[in-house]
Amino acid sequence: MSSGDWGPDWELDYYSRPILESDGKKRWELLISSTPEVGSEDPCFRFVKACPATSVNSIWLREALEQAFGEATDQGFAAPRRLRCWRGSMRTMVQRAAEGLALELVPSRRCYALVNWLQEREREVYPLEDGYMAGPLAPAPLPIRAVAVPLPEAARGDRWAWATLPLKDLAEAPDWEMGFQGLVPLPEGLDPEAPVPGIRLFSATRSLAMAGWMAGLEPVRLEIADQQLVLEAGLEDRWLLTNLEASEAKTAAQAFADSRQRAGGLQFVAIQADEEETRFEGFWLLRDLPDA
Repeated sequence: MSSGDWGPDWELDYYSRPILESDGKKRWELLISSTPEVGSEDPCFRFVKACPATSVNSIWLREALEQAFGEATDQGFAAPRRLRCWRGSMRTMVQRAAEGLALELVPSRRCYALVNWLQEREREVYPLEDGYMAGPLAPAPLPIRAVAVPLPEAARGDRWAWATLPLKDLAEAPDWEMGFQGLVPLPEGLDPEAPVPGIRLFSATRSLAMAGWMAGLEPVRLEIADQQLVLEAGLEDRWLLTNLEASEAKTAAQAFADSRQRAGGLQFVAIQADEEETRFEGFWLLRDLPDA
């Protein structure tokens, strides 16, 4: 298969659900959602398959993935090149299942379409099932956070700055001149004037290299913790961007809290050669979702 034949990435969750089966065991379920293509109105591929608790293993999962491939083909969807797995506890099992299926496994919480679907099923599907147990869908995937590690020297910019963009401007992001990028569909029903907070990183000589390095991180969200500005990425990586003054940290933390309320948790990271440059060597939209 040529590179042009690949379809969008698949986001996968293989985990127990808040439903007790007749044998007293929790239901397990495989959910797959293709990553939406920003700016496209084409539907996403979705696949759901229940798994008996006694059959939870990589063999069952591999067979289910093969079934999903078949259904995707029947529906006119191209096969993905990459498979994103958002739970660290299931990474090894998913890796074993993906072996031999021409899939690159990407451990990542950057599974926004999947998380949205999980939240939708928690509200509208599981409560209607026999054996439903009220409560959260699942415990947070990362209850213990890793210590933030300073960026490597090669990935540090010459300077950085806070930035804000109205939501309506981000709707035009697919048309911007960008190198490396990671855009996500904007949430619907929000105020188009809602301010979206972010940061801009500048380097006159290393901006492209910085963007390439960050593209491999799977950036998830920005966080202000203990007067530190931290970039969370992958499944559990935390990168220290800079230390902040107490007053600056307080103001920034409030901006990000407001963003969750007004702009659906959106944030962004931009990498440019300088402040006057219109091209982005790298631009990523992030979403701070409750279950992500």
